[in-house]
Amino acid sequence: MVLIIPVAVSLTLAAGAFAQAGLNGSPFPDVTWPDAVSPNPAAVAGAQSNQKSPPKYPSPWADGSGGWSAAYDKAVALVKKLTLEEKVNLTTGTGWQMDRCVGNTGEVPRLGIRSLCFQDAPTAVRYTDFVSVFPQGVNVAASFDKKLAYLRGQTMGEEFQAKGASCQLGPVAGPLGRSPEGGRNWEGFSPDPYLTGHMFAESIKGIQSTGMMASAKHFIANEQEHFRQLGEALDYDFNITQPGSSNFDDQTLHELYLWPFADGVRAGVANVMCSYNLVNNSQACQNSYLLNHVLKGELGFQGFVISDWQADNSGVSAILAGLDMSMPGDTLFNTGRSFFGPNLTIAVLNGTVPQWRLDDMAVRILAGWYYVDGDTKSIPVNFESFTKDTYGPLHYHVGSQWGAGLINEHVDSRGEHGALIRQWGAESTVLLKNDGILPLTGKERLTAVFGQDAAPNPNGPNGCSNKGCDIGTLAEAWGSGQGDFPYLVSPEAALQHEIVSHYGAFESITNNSALTQIQTLSRRTNAVSGVCIAFANADSGEGFINIEGNYGDRKNLTFWQAAEPMLQNVTTNCNRTVLVIHSVGPIEIQKYKDNVNVSAIVWAGLPGEQSGNSLADVLYGRVNPGAKLPFTLGASREEYGADVLYTPNQPVPQFNFQEGVFVDYRAFDHRNITPVYEFGFGLSYTEFEYADLQIEKCDAAPYEPASSVSDAAPIYGTIDNRTTTHLFPSNFTRVPLYIYPWLNSTNLSSAYGGSGYGDSTFIPDGALDGSPIATHPAGGAPGGNPQLWDVLYRVTATISNVGSLAGAEVPQLYVSHGGPFDPKRVLRGFEKLFIKPGQSTSVTFELSRRDLSNWDTVSQNWVLSDYTKTVFVGSSSRALPLTAVL
Repeated sequence: MVLIIPVAVSLTLAAGAFAQAGLNGSPFPDVTWPDAVSPNPAAVAGAQSNQKSPPKYPSPWADGSGGWSAAYDKAVALVKKLTLEEKVNLTTGTGWQMDRCVGNTGEVPRLGIRSLCFQDAPTAVRYTDFVSVFPQGVNVAASFDKKLAYLRGQTMGEEFQAKGASCQLGPVAGPLGRSPEGGRNWEGFSPDPYLTGHMFAESIKGIQSTGMMASAKHFIANEQEHFRQLGEALDYDFNITQPGSSNFDDQTLHELYLWPFADGVRAGVANVMCSYNLVNNSQACQNSYLLNHVLKGELGFQGFVISDWQADNSGVSAILAGLDMSMPGDTLFNTGRSFFGPNLTIAVLNGTVPQWRLDDMAVRILAGWYYVDGDTKSIPVNFESFTKDTYGPLHYHVGSQWGAGLINEHVDSRGEHGALIRQWGAESTVLLKNDGILPLTGKERLTAVFGQDAAPNPNGPNGCSNKGCDIGTLAEAWGSGQGDFPYLVSPEAALQHEIVSHYGAFESITNNSALTQIQTLSRRTNAVSGVCIAFANADSGEGFINIEGNYGDRKNLTFWQAAEPMLQNVTTNCNRTVLVIHSVGPIEIQKYKDNVNVSAIVWAGLPGEQSGNSLADVLYGRVNPGAKLPFTLGASREEYGADVLYTPNQPVPQFNFQEGVFVDYRAFDHRNITPVYEFGFGLSYTEFEYADLQIEKCDAAPYEPASSVSDAAPIYGTIDNRTTTHLFPSNFTRVPLYIYPWLNSTNLSSAYGGSGYGDSTFIPDGALDGSPIATHPAGGAPGGNPQLWDVLYRVTATISNVGSLAGAEVPQLYVSHGGPFDPKRVLRGFEKLFIKPGQSTSVTFELSRRDLSNWDTVSQNWVLSDYTKTVFVGSSSRALPLTAVL
């Protein structure tokens, strides 16, 4: 008998409710950082007061605006033909490990609609073989190259498409990177919303150019792994009652965390994934203010909202608050019970979910698929996520007795992508220090390599499930955001090949505890004027894996693998040391910057499968480094001002974002802290000069708030309200634990299977109302009011290569908004330029109305303040030789 559980009662707090905020999220209860708090009283109040996010209903319906009309019309035409069960099937996953992808929807074979296959990850096709492992998101941000972001997205999309997927579960803009210790920051791009927004949007465009839907995740403020899920936290012996709540004010939401999602919606992303955490003490996947009012209302999102896996905690309440699809379909993995599925069928029949809302869910899902031409470009799924066996069960969790056959065709999706990965790995490598030792010649008398991070994992590149270890070199981090390497070129192998190909001298010690041998080799290398290359790393990942007490989030900003004693021995004995860092984000390296024996420091990040080759290309000068830091490197964790909450401060942990918009370099600037290396910093083997700043004011029409009114909620087709027509078909064989849309009783109360059936008092006012609704004043099109992208100023500058080598430079434009509560400067433009020696190139930045505006919480719109605005152009957030007042 199919188990039916209630949808009519929410298991979470009412949407929009706040709890009393707790202490500032810090693992150091005896330390206070008053200067880390935002100077804006509203930001502080929004992160700690008992105010409430207002409930916003009904859930806006799609209208096909902003280039979606063809996909929308096609979806509407099909939805008109669907039965109730077929519509429900589109919205509901079939259950964890019940189909071949990490998430599958039900199908509609009568009309040729396949089961949609949703597959991790943002950096590779997860859980299958013969796929590429690409440079991680943080490396893409370090490239500061929009074209690279697009091409990487396109190339990943090709591999997902070749495996038969329908949607790549990526890219990532949440976490943004509020805290440098955040476990999954590396999946995203940068703590700067402008940089992340561009990389996010270009990645989406690239992925979706291949017929693959992209999933913009995790919406929103999913900034730490501790306490993200109740069951996970309880398994770690944390006594909490709900996931943690990210608490912040509306201005911080718009100017920081929402900013890149607006770019993603404007880029046409097919779906947005809501996150595990609470936001202002309301579940993110049923927060009506965020999903109805902000995402679908203000941002005019035309695609569908999909839950993170097990992130939905109710049926009717979540649906009315804006959730369109439940993944993987079951309430918890492998329960066979669903908040959607048959309970959604019941809810439509009893009126707690109006037909127009279900129709909108179905239209949004199909429109997302049609928008990317998924119906014409997709191929059948040819892999099985949960085993690499060629033959096996068709429904992995329940075994072969319910069907077996060919499940893995082992399709090689890679083409020659390795060459691109090698190139992108090099182009995202940041040169932090160089006392003239780089580039190396390859003719050094002795090249000595030190550190476990240089070597392969002795258990193989995929020797740890989900990369849940830090053994050997670090080229991708752990969790659902990774994939299996087809190979991994270690730095040791690449550097050895570099030297022995011309019969040079090469030695390596990759056991960090072999200190006597390390001391001897480093001293001997120094004596013959060789070069010592020392490797160290720092890892992190998703919260379901714990490595030495790092529950996803890092416990500190120091090196892993006991690298410090190794580094001390090398740097004490060898005055020609190159330090290579593979890290997920910021790391404390002040002492190595100051050490005269450390001649160069290179941050290689998480470069993917071609790691060693990419590094060798930079070290030996085949690629002139042109990447920039996508985050700030501080001397200590306290300098960042925002930290992970490691110990619950309430039964519902409170993550209070009292710093407001002052994260990363904004916090350093606000607190007048000199960083070790600033955001946007990166050296080259050549030199550049900046000159000739010019500003052109552009004609733009006055900004007009959107003021249109929608049509009434459309209804497509009719629904037979006779319960007898919605029972399981009599000739149908049910697979255990598989989620179906049919009922097991003609009596809805009996089919519901729980107490309280018929109680509709929980339904918020207006949630069922399909009357015309007014457009949000900051809305009017996907991404927001189209006038927000009107160009108000064009800023040009001349960049000259005054060195002897061709190279890439990234001129950056920063804006000071001038207000007392504004950051000193925020990034508002960047371009990657390739310039030959002795040549000059002009760069033009366009400043939009959005770039120069602040979010006004009263008018609920973007406004240009009267404060004097200044522009700065230079090579980093602190090297800004050109300035002018707008």
